[in-house]
Amino acid sequence: MSKTLAIFGATGQQGGSVLKYVLSDPELSKKYKIRAITRDVNSEKAKQLKEQVEVVQGDVLNRASLETALTGVHTVFAMTTPSIGPDAVATEYNSGKAIADVAVEKGVDYLIFSTLPSVTEISSGKFTAVTPFDAKAKIEQYIRTLPIKSAFYCPGSFMENFASQTFLAPKEAPDGAWVMSRPNSPKTKMPLIDAVGNSGNFVGAILAEPDKYEGKRFCAATKLYSLEEIAAHLSKATGKTIIYKQIPVDDFKKTIPSFMADIFAEGFLAQEEQGYYGPGEEQLVAWAVENARGKLTTLEEYFVAHPIQFA
Repeated sequence: MSKTLAIFGATGQQGGSVLKYVLSDPELSKKYKIRAITRDVNSEKAKQLKEQVEVVQGDVLNRASLETALTGVHTVFAMTTPSIGPDAVATEYNSGKAIADVAVEKGVDYLIFSTLPSVTEISSGKFTAVTPFDAKAKIEQYIRTLPIKSAFYCPGSFMENFASQTFLAPKEAPDGAWVMSRPNSPKTKMPLIDAVGNSGNFVGAILAEPDKYEGKRFCAATKLYSLEEIAAHLSKATGKTIIYKQIPVDDFKKTIPSFMADIFAEGFLAQEEQGYYGPGEEQLVAWAVENARGKLTTLEEYFVAHPIQFA
């Protein structure tokens, strides 16, 4: 008899990837029956999902809706939406805590949470503005104290961001070249993942062998790419001459929407000093790749499949 797998964020990048992967995998599609959880069951994406899976309403701000959504569930894939502002960490933490508490209350057997490393903790308090990372790390720490089996999916920077975060896109210089600017040295490395294409490969590994990966964290990325490598891949993909340029952090912050400037500036500075995942990240990513289920998309392959243009 199949077990019910509840997926939060089922209409989004990560949850949608997990849902699609499970449905398409011969083993997992027999092992799990999917329950897609979304705040708006009447959205176009939710309506499309209803043709494939059970879709139920669930909102972290409405505990009763979570209790209904998680009734009879065996396994949960959960994620939280970043909050911005002075109470960002507390707000997102309370969302994750609500999901975890209801999961325990309803007798869920296994919880897989989409987490991130604590930049504040890794930097020993030097960088404190990267609140989306700190919030998710705090939720992970809380889940680990609960009487429920758990494992953690910790994605790198999304390849999708090259198109969606237009404020970080290369800008055309007067001489006709295009410049990608960050406050980092060109050798600084970033772990990159095709979130839509490959989140399911990592979470699917946990779903296939939950006992093996209980308590484990997948530092999920195809590989680590230096900023100069990324610029080279962008050049090849777009046919433009794109160069990488390190700029002062104050100049970089001027290119970012003001409400996110400190988050991005400290995030990039922390990455230069300590890495995205902290000490030993090359080994952490290599382990995740080795244990992923199926082929992962390289950055070059991603740009071929998803052509990118800069205006």
